[in-house]
Amino acid sequence: MMRNVTVATTQMACGWDIQQNIATATDLVTKAANAGANIILLQELFETPYFCQVHDFDYFTLATSVEDNAAINHFKQLAKELKVVLPISFYEKSGNTFFNSVTVIDADGEILGTYRKTHIPDGIPYAEKFYFTPGDTGFKVWQTKYAKIGVGICWDQWFPECARSMALMDAEILFYPTAIGDEPTLDIDSKGHWQRCMQGHAAANLMPVVAANRIGTETISQNGNDSTMQFYGGSFITDGRGEIIQEASKDKEEILSTTFDLDQLAIERQQWGVFRDRRPSMYGMLLTHG
Repeated sequence: MMRNVTVATTQMACGWDIQQNIATATDLVTKAANAGANIILLQELFETPYFCQVHDFDYFTLATSVEDNAAINHFKQLAKELKVVLPISFYEKSGNTFFNSVTVIDADGEILGTYRKTHIPDGIPYAEKFYFTPGDTGFKVWQTKYAKIGVGICWDQWFPECARSMALMDAEILFYPTAIGDEPTLDIDSKGHWQRCMQGHAAANLMPVVAANRIGTETISQNGNDSTMQFYGGSFITDGRGEIIQEASKDKEEILSTTFDLDQLAIERQQWGVFRDRRPSMYGMLLTHG
């Protein structure tokens, strides 16, 4: 038996013209779908530049409900037209609370549900705790037309618990929309570390990982002070053993795609026995030590 699915990841630069960002994303999705992709990943918060570089109450006005979000409503129609699955990242307003969220749209254009980012970073220039409440949905997995998928969001990708939780919920492929670039406070290049964390999730859970990042230089102003970030692209796809089999450049708009046999991947997970040999009762002892 073979149950093939073709996944694609993308990367693009973002400006303050929201409709232009949606148009660019639409072009990438359409090209990927025309090339045979079934599930297509766009980067984190692609409707705007990464405003989280600074603390500014004005940016709260960018948040919308799921129902009112321009990108979600647009991509519902496109997903139906192209018969593709689209996880759409957006800034969510729910009542008086704000979340960094992903809504998953199935290939018929229907919304399967929304995941709210669990782990929220706080640092320069990733000042997300100012804008986002830690997610209250728990980790989620969706049965789409083509595969059962799990989706984490950016900082989630540094936590093995997130990936393992989705794997235990029977995910077959893990997706991570991202916005990450230079680290002026730490004075390091985090790209390799960023990739290796997710490669480890793929290897430990024996399932492919698909990551999308943004490109370009973005400057956010606040009261006359500017914060500038250079995003390093590097969107990639791993196989079920953690090897990167497709990787994008640091600075070019790109689409990557790969086809996986989900039945063969399931056989390999059974053969390795990592889920059989787990010892949850032993891991629980760690909870008493924080």
